[in-house]
Amino acid sequence: MGRSRGGLTSKIHAVVDSNGLPVQLALTAGESHDNRLATKLLARLKTGEMLLADRGYGADWIRALVGEHGAWANIPPQCRRVATRYDKLAANYLAFIQLASIRLWLRVNESTP
Repeated sequence: MGRSRGGLTSKIHAVVDSNGLPVQLALTAGESHDNRLATKLLARLKTGEMLLADRGYGADWIRALVGEHGAWANIPPQCRRVATRYDKLAANYLAFIQLASIRLWLRVNESTP
């Protein structure tokens, strides 16, 4: 168990198959970074498989590890601040939604020749 502002917490890390059924589970303290167990959890990746993960697994070294296994990494960008609405004022919240939208537009236009 780890400590946070809310008390004792922990994180569940799961590797699931294509049907969403768990095949490997691990537990870390709540304050530890999401990718702390990446090497252990991704050791069984096979050629042609896909890693679908959240932004915590988006580090370059994890993408390289996935590539070494002959697998693909599908890690969509996330804007946690928008998803969890940290802002109390509607104007600030809308501003961050607009910034997140700009990032998406830039990313799409950046990859267009």
